[in-house]
Amino acid sequence: MGPPPESPTGPLDRKLCQVGGVNQNYTSVAGTPYHIQIEDLGPVQDKVSGRELRRVNVIVYANYGEQNAQIVHGRDHDYPDIRSHAHNTFIKSRIADLAAEARRVIEEAEQKQVMRIKCLIREYYITKSDAVKKEFEEANTVFPFLFSRAFLELKMERAAAPPVAPTVAAPDPVVEAPLPVFDEARPAAHILSELTTEIERIVSEIEDGIQTLKAAGKADDILVQTCRKLVARAQETLAERAASGFTVRRLEMTRNSLTTTWRQVQSRLKS
Repeated sequence: MGPPPESPTGPLDRKLCQVGGVNQNYTSVAGTPYHIQIEDLGPVQDKVSGRELRRVNVIVYANYGEQNAQIVHGRDHDYPDIRSHAHNTFIKSRIADLAAEARRVIEEAEQKQVMRIKCLIREYYITKSDAVKKEFEEANTVFPFLFSRAFLELKMERAAAPPVAPTVAAPDPVVEAPLPVFDEARPAAHILSELTTEIERIVSEIEDGIQTLKAAGKADDILVQTCRKLVARAQETLAERAASGFTVRRLEMTRNSLTTTWRQVQSRLKS
């Protein structure tokens, strides 16, 4: 659907030609936390063409709230500079569409990233290249959830591969190289135990920190409510834990959220 025609009553004031935007957290299928930020910049002058147009900016952050957060997608969407209520309504509908499109872009990009990581791991089996190893280790640092997914898919593909029946006298069997050993290859129960201990420690620190803030009269209602919800959610997650890849990812997400909140509490304690 194209933009509506200009208003018959004359153009709106420039300041009335902005409809806000979207600030939306999104967790991908693989478990990576994202933040989608969409802003209606209103009428602007394009620096290249010199034309007046209506610009909507989209930015997507990966690993949102973590130290390794980064922008993974950014794009301006330009529309005609029509200063009317109808056009504002049109822009508002486009913002909703762009939010849905951003989620699709995230999932498609993650599928490509998983495929890339799988290719890197396979290449390392063959070449034992330090450069390749460094590359997929960096991927593990930046996209830990995707690395876990790629590694798990490789193991499943390997387990599901049917044996090839020899058609001629076969030479001595070649022992296939094992998968490299990463943290993800450890028993899930061990990882769960470590994550559980870490989450319980952070929860205790948050609760103590909030009590200290209250005693000092520094407690912020929003922060207190956020901490209360996160702690309750963490306790529910711990109560449901099971030795599965999904639960490991869920515990990792819980730990990361708690860590971010604990930093906020620490900052308030130091102020």
